[in-house]
Amino acid sequence: MNKAVNIYDTTLRDGTQGEGFSLSGLDKIRLAERLDAFGVDYIEGGWPGSNPKDVEFFEEAKKLKLKHAKVAAFGSTRRADLAVQEDPQIKLLLDAETPVVTIFGKTWALHVLEVIRTTLEENCAMIRDSVKYLKGAGREVVYDAEHFFDGYKDDPEYALQTLEAAAEGGADILVLCDTNGGTLPEEVKDICGAVARRIPAVPFGIHTHNDCELAVANAIAAVEAGAVQVQGTINGYGERTGNCNLTSVIPILQLKKGLEVVPDLTQMKNLSFFVDDLSNNPHFSRAAFIGRTAFSHKGGMHVNAVQKVAHSYEHIRPELVGNEQIILVSELSGQSNILIKAEELGLPLEKGSEEAKEVLSRVKELEKDGYSYESAGGSLELLIRRALGSYEKKWSLSEYHCSFRQYRDGHSPVCDGVVKLEVEGEPAFCVAEGHGVVNALDKALRKALLPFYPAIEGIRLIDYKVRIIDGEEATAAKTRVLIVQSDGERSWGTVGVSDSIIEASWIALTDGIDLFLQRQG
Repeated sequence: MNKAVNIYDTTLRDGTQGEGFSLSGLDKIRLAERLDAFGVDYIEGGWPGSNPKDVEFFEEAKKLKLKHAKVAAFGSTRRADLAVQEDPQIKLLLDAETPVVTIFGKTWALHVLEVIRTTLEENCAMIRDSVKYLKGAGREVVYDAEHFFDGYKDDPEYALQTLEAAAEGGADILVLCDTNGGTLPEEVKDICGAVARRIPAVPFGIHTHNDCELAVANAIAAVEAGAVQVQGTINGYGERTGNCNLTSVIPILQLKKGLEVVPDLTQMKNLSFFVDDLSNNPHFSRAAFIGRTAFSHKGGMHVNAVQKVAHSYEHIRPELVGNEQIILVSELSGQSNILIKAEELGLPLEKGSEEAKEVLSRVKELEKDGYSYESAGGSLELLIRRALGSYEKKWSLSEYHCSFRQYRDGHSPVCDGVVKLEVEGEPAFCVAEGHGVVNALDKALRKALLPFYPAIEGIRLIDYKVRIIDGEEATAAKTRVLIVQSDGERSWGTVGVSDSIIEASWIALTDGIDLFLQRQG
């Protein structure tokens, strides 16, 4: 590679070893295409023949027309006391027909003697023979030195000898693995320096795990010591606490270290969300660079400052990594927060106006009562509309009630919701059954409003969250309910707070429908 550092992605293999992270064969193909488009240099596909999904992946991978990345098959050195050409696992690596083969070997004497139970000499022969055989078959060979840092700290000379065995076999690169994730950055830097001095003719890379929350820091330390390859996974997925997070290490290398590793960083957030969606995992909102809150500002003084000079509280421009600045509104807000949100919504709230002061005062008062507007932009919009006098109530409530009836064992409970409204001067009385009292009230409310406002047919409730605010009150605690609704094009969150979970739900539910009608005009 004509780059100072290349990126080796192991999301398809190491990432899938993480709890709760799973990909089908088709998912792996789709992700490989996205990783190639993003600009990673190597894509590790998995263990050929180890399971049906990996068999499917390598068969389909032969048909891929990648523009940049090389696919790597992953495996181990030959078994002890078995000729390399007779090892079935080595044969599967070649049958995968990938341009790159990555094999790992033991570098820690403890593993050699106690885990695979062979001699130190035979272990070196296993490494040397396997690399040489794969090179002889025309493959680019990446040698992963498993547990290298632990092995080096236990017996430096033997750990280096295992690397020399791989180099003698013709390995294209020696990757130093912090498999247990317990090494510190200064140790990584020192040990990488020792490798560079001992084996200067073969480049080395780094593979780190996050057990001490140092995987990214350790990868950067290795690059500073001369590593030319960084291995990791998108979003840091992997066994135990995960692997080096490529969505952190790539922008650090590119934006902080000045090393061009991918052609277009602005696609990084999209790639991160794609991997989360593909694996059916929630996105980590506080992730560095690409998290939803990575460039969020809440404190009034902070917001005032970023309005004037963005980099006063932002270490990079968020758009460089495909992210955006978010202004949050809470009891910590100043008037700047409110004005920015109003501008985003297209509402004419002016600086220093009585309306702006009223909204800010009302937000602080309601937050004291347990409301939270960080994820309830819809409720905030209603507050601003009311302050500006642009709010017109479409309907009024006469009463609502609900019931929950549980019959003898084995029968499903019955939930009824009843609403009595006045809509445009006409009475509306509706009853509905639902799966739970909130669902029943939701159905009854829509049933009552639908003849007057047919457009609400397209509204769907897409999220419902409950939070107990003052837990020491036990079952009498105040409850906050956040509801997110969508019309298929945009979504909005509304919040309700009450001693009753039903009333809190009703407030959030009705505010959400009310806001939709306000926007309809």
